[in-house]
This record gives sequence, C-alpha cells and structure tokens, in this order.
Amino acid sequence: MENDHDWLINQALQQDIGTGDVTVKYFVSPSATATALVVARQEGVIAGTAIALRVFEKVDSSLEVTLLIDEGSRVAAGAVIMTVSGNAGSILTAERTVLNFLQRLSGIATQTQEYVKIVEGTGARILDTRKTTPGWRYLEKAAVVAGGGMNHRMGLYDRAMVKDNHLMASNGWAGLQQAIQKLKAETPQLEVELEADRLEQVDAFLQMDGVDHILLDNMSIPELLEAVAMRGDKTRPWLEASGGVTKETIHTIALTGVDFISVGALTHSVRALDIALDFTAKS
Repeated sequence: MENDHDWLINQALQQDIGTGDVTVKYFVSPSATATALVVARQEGVIAGTAIALRVFEKVDSSLEVTLLIDEGSRVAAGAVIMTVSGNAGSILTAERTVLNFLQRLSGIATQTQEYVKIVEGTGARILDTRKTTPGWRYLEKAAVVAGGGMNHRMGLYDRAMVKDNHLMASNGWAGLQQAIQKLKAETPQLEVELEADRLEQVDAFLQMDGVDHILLDNMSIPELLEAVAMRGDKTRPWLEASGGVTKETIHTIALTGVDFISVGALTHSVRALDIALDFTAKS
C-alpha cells in the first residue's frame, strides 16, 4: 500500500528524473557507494523529514537513512538532519526532490515559529489558511503545526465559513439563521464561522445561535477592541482576526484580546530554509 503522499512524490520524481538521470548514467559508476549528510545551512525549524525519508526509499529502498533531528526541532546552522549511505547514483538522483520538500516545509515551520514567538503571552493563537500550494496542503499544514501554529479548517468540508460572497450568492441575511440551524441539525460536529468586516455585522452575529467563530476581516485595532468588548465576558463565539497580518502588526493585534489570528503568509509567502546534501570525504 502506498503512503498518503506517494502520489505527490511520484509526480515530483517524474518531473525531475523523466526518462533517466543522464548525469549519473554517464558520470557515476553504477557500483560507487557514498555517505552523505543532509545539513541545515542556517538556523531554523525542521519539518518534512518523513516525506524526505520516503523519497529516498522510493528512489532506492537499499539506501540506509538515519534521521538525527526530530520533526519540529529548532537547529543551528551546521546541524546534520539526517545521513544517507548506499549507492552514490541513487543518492544524487534523490537529492533535489528531498531538498525541495525539506527546504519549503522547514521554511514554513521556521516562519510559523517566528509569528508564534511574537504573540507569546498574549493568549492569541496563530492559525494558517487555505492559501497553500496545490497538492501540498496536508504537508504545509503539518509544517505549521511543527512550528507551533494551529490549523484552520483543512478544506471546504470540515468547517462552514460564510463570507460576503456566500451571502450575495444566496438569500443574504434573511436565511442565515435558518441555514445555520439546518447545518447544525444535519451535521452537528461541524463548526460555523461567519465573516464580518463591519462592527454592525459583529453585533448581529453575536445575537445568532450556532455561531462558533466570527472572523474579523481587515478591521482596525480600534474595531478589533470594540468587537472584543461587544462579546463581553462570553468565551464564545471565538474571535479571529484576519487580513494583512505582518510580523510588525501581529503583536498589537494579539493585544486586542482576539482568540486567533490567521496568517496567510505562513504558507503563501515563505522563504525556503537553506538545507544542503553534502557527500562526506572518502577515507
């Protein structure tokens, strides 16, 4: 049985290898063996180790790979993440695909941890969004968790999130409460989130039954403070700030008292962590 992400690995390897690795074919002896180190060239949080191990296995199951760093660990520049020994050609063929997964996912985990540390002590929690690379969603959201963040809904199926366009495309405000009641009756395990970009919407949503989250979209700091005050001493619905969040603004947003802050940049604007594969010198 194939692993959950074998289809993605297969696509990545097919794109890279195509009809064959011609460099290895002509310039590396088929009998050559080697040991290589996968090394972090800069400080960061490591994520994607399981899929990296699987890439090596798919390319050549005889390769001996040893993982030295746990998923979600913060490492210094120069840390060895894993070692791989065996056929030199196989290691070289797998190298780029392994690094592509590790670099991007570790970049996401590293950036997430930076946001999490900024809001530490405020009570606000950092969420990702659905702004993920097509096909990579589960991996990228796992990397967010490795960095200390939390996952928002995984897709369109595990939480109802009603935005202004949904209201425009349906019966608008008139049928909103009835729709919430129907959803809760048929699928009580699903949470309901309503998007508000004005305080009068927040006020209306707070009066409705069955609302689990209110997303405060692109609101100013005074508006966020007012929305939190409008909820009063109640702990529900949860309040989520979203829209244009940066490292420079997130701490001030967190101090307003919102429960969650969603950050699309965790996955859509990430810089890959510098990770390399280096062959060890022959003795």
